[in-house]
Amino acid sequence: MVDWDRAAATGALLVRGGPQVARGEADRAVVDLRELTAEAEGHVRELTGLGQDLPLLPGTVVDRPGWVRSAASGLGELTGRALPAAQGGPLGPILASGAGVQTGLLLAFLASRVLGQYDPFGGPENKGELLLVAPNVVAAERAMKVPAHDFRLWVCLHECTHRLQFTAVPWLRDYFADEVERLVSGLAESSADGLAELLGRLPDALRNRGKGGGIAELLQSPKQRSVFDRLLALSTLLEGHADYVMDAVGPQVVPSVEQIRARFTARRQGGGIFDRLLRAVLGLDAKIRQYEEGAKFTRHVVDAVGMDGFNKVWRSPNTLPTRAEIADPAAWVRRLHG
Repeated sequence: MVDWDRAAATGALLVRGGPQVARGEADRAVVDLRELTAEAEGHVRELTGLGQDLPLLPGTVVDRPGWVRSAASGLGELTGRALPAAQGGPLGPILASGAGVQTGLLLAFLASRVLGQYDPFGGPENKGELLLVAPNVVAAERAMKVPAHDFRLWVCLHECTHRLQFTAVPWLRDYFADEVERLVSGLAESSADGLAELLGRLPDALRNRGKGGGIAELLQSPKQRSVFDRLLALSTLLEGHADYVMDAVGPQVVPSVEQIRARFTARRQGGGIFDRLLRAVLGLDAKIRQYEEGAKFTRHVVDAVGMDGFNKVWRSPNTLPTRAEIADPAAWVRRLHG
């Protein structure tokens, strides 16, 4: 469905350049980010109790084109499990190339905003890679006027939490991949079935558009929506848990953490009209709500049953919170802790 090589080439070509930085300052930022990942993960392990026996590894520091290429590779590995390479008939290569250009445009837009990410399907042999986008980190700390070392460590705390989620919880990577495969396969089947069934669901979707889901979500079949709900609940948990951890590590590790959080939250919600419109179209505003809802869930559970009690979420897919439990964390506590 997507020519990922074309997506990588298009995005890397079109991505905007980063801020003007003196060579010495740029080198220091790269060294800082690479080394701070190991320090940050040590703090995350101490707080969460996860991954105590794993090696402490540095992160991979990239520029914007580097992030585009890595993101395209990881997405290609993930979606390739669900869709056979030959799908699409004789026009398949042409359609895939067009989709690759469109995806490249999207990746180019996102590449100027992403500070870092842990891609469980990226890196050598697609075994996972923690990426930090140096020009974006420097641009953000300059714009917010926050201490550079504190901000870099704070970002690393978030991304190292994601790395531990996938490396310290042995079943999580395959579970996530299987759920994505179910969703993508279902969407592909819907496309193959034609437009009639989709149009048949459109009137109900329009009538119910104010009930919490977007049009795309409401157009899903019940089977697709079930998979979507599980993936949404999981991604909300992962993002919220990481947001909770990066603040809970505390001012003894990141002295300006309260100032950084306040300014970063304002930055997430800011931007001009065009930027806000793009965020809404691309679903980035919904992503921001995931951070907030997931952090609220994590905070409630940790306050109620402690970090050890919270860590029951990682026992199996059956102990993950449902979408309803994300909104009602007390229900998850009752289900898992009686």
